[in-house]
Amino acid sequence: MNKLRYLVLALPLALSGCLEVDQFPGWLHGEYAGKPDDRHYQTRFHGDRLAWSASILNRGLKQNEYNRANP
Repeated sequence: MNKLRYLVLALPLALSGCLEVDQFPGWLHGEYAGKPDDRHYQTRFHGDRLAWSASILNRGLKQNEYNRANP
């Protein structure tokens, strides 16, 4: 009776490892089948990569402490 009780208690634990589902989309015809990811220059700068690059450069220059301390 005790063995049957232990088996009944252990069965959900044993089956819980079998329920793992894949969390990524598969490959179709050699290509990624998931949603395409947009780049920042495509979403925030309307596809203008040069404007995005200039914005990143200006942001980096403003973070330089030597330039901020000695204007």
